[in-house]
Amino acid sequence: MNKKNMTEADIRTKYITPAIESAGWDKMTQLREEYTFTAGRIIVRGKLMARGKKKRVDYLLLLKPNIPLAIIEAKDNHHSVGDGMQQALAYADSLDVPFAFSSNGDAFLFHNRITGIETELSLNKFPSPVKLWDYYKQGKDISDQEENIIIEDYFFDPNSPKTPRYYQMVAINRIIEAIAKGQDKILCVCATGTGKTYIAFQVIYRLWKSKTKKKDTLFG
Repeated sequence: MNKKNMTEADIRTKYITPAIESAGWDKMTQLREEYTFTAGRIIVRGKLMARGKKKRVDYLLLLKPNIPLAIIEAKDNHHSVGDGMQQALAYADSLDVPFAFSSNGDAFLFHNRITGIETELSLNKFPSPVKLWDYYKQGKDISDQEENIIIEDYFFDPNSPKTPRYYQMVAINRIIEAIAKGQDKILCVCATGTGKTYIAFQVIYRLWKSKTKKKDTLFG
């Protein structure tokens, strides 16, 4: 079948997803397709209220749950390989994701947001989770000791479906990385009702589990 006759969904199913899985990404734990991270802005006009457009990425790739590494935006084959890059970069900025990819089923355009370098990769050269994480550690100059803190798991309650909202995930990961880098004073500013207690709990839990902070922690 000619790629030009395929829909974007066909391109994803037949070319992009197989390339990702062949690179070693676990479909169950490291790959999320059509990931919606915001329901859209609430728009108020007089007494009328409506939702703006949802924000949804084609692929979100994670090193482990709630530690995202890359976003991939897919296009059909009438587009060039890089036509989805601006959208991918915008989403990557919102989700604080270091790597962005665009693909039309012929190849991948890879943008490293740490270095600003873009590279075109063939389908069989998509980087593995280990490779992307190595790029991240090199770009951020993360030591082995710092890595042990940064990759510590979140707390999950098996009896609750609760997961962090995208902005909570960004805040938690940024705080953990700053502490791992030796920063002692960190100010996290959040609006009322955005889950500051939840953010603080996850930070404290991960620091405790990684044995970074061994004494009791007081949060007020």
